[in-house]
Amino acid sequence: MIQSNPPLPPKELLPTMYDLPSETLEDPGLPDEFHLIQPDLLRLTFCPPDYPEKRFFVASDLNLYYDPRHPQWYKRPDWFGVLGVSRLYEEKDLRLSYVTWQEGVNPFVAIELI
Repeated sequence: MIQSNPPLPPKELLPTMYDLPSETLEDPGLPDEFHLIQPDLLRLTFCPPDYPEKRFFVASDLNLYYDPRHPQWYKRPDWFGVLGVSRLYEEKDLRLSYVTWQEGVNPFVAIELI
């Protein structure tokens, strides 16, 4: 799929985490109980001192699109944090995915829990 110029909003073009299977075919998609607790702990403790709460975004198991040359490629990290963006998409909606080339900001940190 080729991106238009200017790019279409991700909610009109790209699938969300609910539309696609896991990246790993063997992954049953059923995390253990700690897999649910650890991202919440990361969210609660990720407090960048130079950014107000409304200017950083944290997510768990959300599609992260990272290459505009391959717009269907994504990763779904267990947790990631982005500095300098609103936690809301277009300042009003919850994000259903994060598209780096549309936001212009890559995640500051991404974590995969094992």
